[in-house]
Amino acid sequence: MSNIHILWVDDEIDLLKPHVIFLEKKNYKVTTCTNGTDALDLIDEENFDVVFLDENMPGLTGLETLTEIKSKNANLPIIMITKSEEEYIMEDAIGNKIADYLIKPVNPNQILLSLKKNLSHSRLISEKTTSNYQREFRKIAMDLSMVNSYEEWAELYKKLVYWEIELENINDQGMIEILDSQKQEANAQFFKFIQKNYQNWLHEDDKPILSHTLFKDYIVPNLDSKNGTLLVVIDNLRYDQWRLIEPFISDYYKKSEEISFYSILPTATQYARNAIFSGLMPSEMEKMYPQYWKNDTDEDGKNLFEKEFLTEQIKRLGLDLKHEYYKITNLRSGKQLADAYKGTKENDLTVIVYNFVDMISHAKTEMEVIKELADDDKAYRSLTMSWFKNSPLISIIQKAQEMGQRLIITTDHGTINSKVPSKVIGDKNISSNLRYKTGKSLSFNNKEVFFVKNPHDIYLPKIHMNSSFIFAKEDLFFAYPNNYNHFVKYYKNTYQHGGISLEEMIIPCAVLDPK
Repeated sequence: MSNIHILWVDDEIDLLKPHVIFLEKKNYKVTTCTNGTDALDLIDEENFDVVFLDENMPGLTGLETLTEIKSKNANLPIIMITKSEEEYIMEDAIGNKIADYLIKPVNPNQILLSLKKNLSHSRLISEKTTSNYQREFRKIAMDLSMVNSYEEWAELYKKLVYWEIELENINDQGMIEILDSQKQEANAQFFKFIQKNYQNWLHEDDKPILSHTLFKDYIVPNLDSKNGTLLVVIDNLRYDQWRLIEPFISDYYKKSEEISFYSILPTATQYARNAIFSGLMPSEMEKMYPQYWKNDTDEDGKNLFEKEFLTEQIKRLGLDLKHEYYKITNLRSGKQLADAYKGTKENDLTVIVYNFVDMISHAKTEMEVIKELADDDKAYRSLTMSWFKNSPLISIIQKAQEMGQRLIITTDHGTINSKVPSKVIGDKNISSNLRYKTGKSLSFNNKEVFFVKNPHDIYLPKIHMNSSFIFAKEDLFFAYPNNYNHFVKYYKNTYQHGGISLEEMIIPCAVLDPK
């Protein structure tokens, strides 16, 4: 006998005897009753896996019985069966979180399908997902041996993220480990691809959209000249994190287009985000706007002039845009902007930089509680999703939708869980970032870095005459020989950015229209 126990509640249960026999032959145990009152008594006495509930019964109606059952056991799946196709009945039932809704007359196969959908749902999805990935594994492996363009790399990365989320949803640890090995191989190959092609991108026409071309080449053509546009730059947002927060936006907006673009190197805020707002590479910013640009070893904040960079870019492009810029760094300022957001109605462009995801990654390094909450990529995504759905940013997005504004969401760069130390030596003025270093007299393992002897070759500033840059590959992080073990223990398994990985470089930009 199956261990699945069904309670079937219907005042005409005798007419459904053939259905009951059909289920019993399929090894389901079925208990029947003819009214809501008896059903509630039975639920107090026995454990049921699912309830079939007639909507139209004398005494307690099906909807009334449904409410009472949910108050006793909120997680018990209830399948509502009714003769009526009245929309309000359907809405009431769905609002009470029914598992399924069937219209009489029902046939045995409909009943069986509903049972499998609700009771075997997780198992069936798990089996199918595992089977599908096993087939896809071979195709991804073949793609990895052939991928040779920035478009192909973006598509391959999105495919890896898709399967990562799918496999984690079914918690198949064996398949997750296989996928992790594919991601590691992908990042190893991607590093070689960037080594070979990055400098050429900056000097040739055949290149992806990069940080410094994003505004001119993609954002400006997608501005809404009628109702205005809200541009949200969520710092440090990886493609996988975007996939998880996107559904919360779909209540207000529908996506019309999405691209993957590439963060410039270093994949760090002061370089990549300043490049987005200025429309320039770092050495160009240093030359044209020395009053705004700060190098790694300079004092003060490195992103204090994004508003000014944006204004200058708009002027250079010859655009007549009424625009405002906001940077949100805490809950209070987020709430203040949400409360006052409708004051932006006359703007052609409202830009919001939302600093939170970066704070999570840095807090993971500094705080034990965040280390526990964001121990791996799955937890890191979950923490980002929890923040987003409860943040003032959702309220701002809702108000932008009410005002009819177009929404463009993007980021400056991603981040990677850094696990493997790589020794580096330099003078006392070497930069502090763990995924890239700049300075003079750098000593390093040449196989573990992308070495740029002359920073001007990739439009980066020189702090000293003999300064060079190195960028860490895959999931490496730089560590000094002095106090090496303590340093490695402190920074291992923390989220860092600045180097070369799929997670850091390939990032989303989505255009959404109000519903």
